[in-house]
Amino acid sequence: MAGKIKIAIVGYGNIGTRHAEQIALNPDTELTAVCDVNPAVATKLPAGVAFYTDLSQMLAAAPAEVLCVCTPNYLHEPHTIAGLTAGLHTVVEKPMAISVQECNNMIAAAAQTGKTIFAVKQNRYNPPVQEVKKLMAASELGEIYMIQVNCFWNRGDAYYTGSDWRGKKTKDGGCLFTQFSHFVDILYYLNGPIKDAQGWIHNFAHQHNTEVEDTGSFVLKAHNNAIINFNFTTCSYARNMEGSITIFAQKGTVKIGGQYLNTIEYQQLEKSSIPNINISAKANDYGLYQGSMSNHDKVIQNVVDFLRHNQPVMTSATEGRDVVQIIEQMYGGAVRV
Repeated sequence: MAGKIKIAIVGYGNIGTRHAEQIALNPDTELTAVCDVNPAVATKLPAGVAFYTDLSQMLAAAPAEVLCVCTPNYLHEPHTIAGLTAGLHTVVEKPMAISVQECNNMIAAAAQTGKTIFAVKQNRYNPPVQEVKKLMAASELGEIYMIQVNCFWNRGDAYYTGSDWRGKKTKDGGCLFTQFSHFVDILYYLNGPIKDAQGWIHNFAHQHNTEVEDTGSFVLKAHNNAIINFNFTTCSYARNMEGSITIFAQKGTVKIGGQYLNTIEYQQLEKSSIPNINISAKANDYGLYQGSMSNHDKVIQNVVDFLRHNQPVMTSATEGRDVVQIIEQMYGGAVRV
């Protein structure tokens, strides 16, 4: 029987530590090394895990089959390509990158090295999302007429204070990349690509500490001709309010709701109903703020299943690029007001 899959991590902030926790809990994986620019990280690592402040040194010296890229958005492309070139499969946190061109460069490097990119889109594993995916894959909703996406979260000053990249246009990319790319992904996962996007964006409450918008409203046209309304803000007062997707179709209406796409909030279907799912304690909790659903255990298990059991990748690099393309289409069709 093959030994444990050795995994290294670059970037040991909130999301990097979440990866480390799930690697430690999985019986088939082992964390061998961590790279971070902050030397203090060395004191936080489990015994036996090597620490580096230089990625090239870690890739040259540390035993690993897989690299988890958990660095800020603008570093996803160079760090992924470095991992692939060193002969490692790479798990890349959302967003895959902050441009389609960067994604293309990463995909080319994967093809050249024969290694695989796993794009992290953990909300795909949410049970409500999976139930609706089954409905749509079986065409049980019939023609899709309209989709409503609401992303109403809170990001206060403390979220930006401890970071030199959040809210910076060239490093962060904007809310659709950093806060809401998971919702763009689930829209794509369920309904496919879009062909047109028009909208408005504005920075209402974060002009003192960000260079990007904090609020936006879009109308999209999907390739299947569904009309999509996509609203988002990080100005929900004091706490996250809602993250939902409602689908209006020929044979039913269904709403995936809650704060993080974690409940079936409404359903009226022509055929049999789907389970009334309500998951209340699975969000990524970072103390000062909460993120999307905490399904990183399933992300790591997907790596194991792919490498040891020839199972498919949950979110391929091509799909990761498609999500970035939709975000580019949205920003390309946006008017800043």
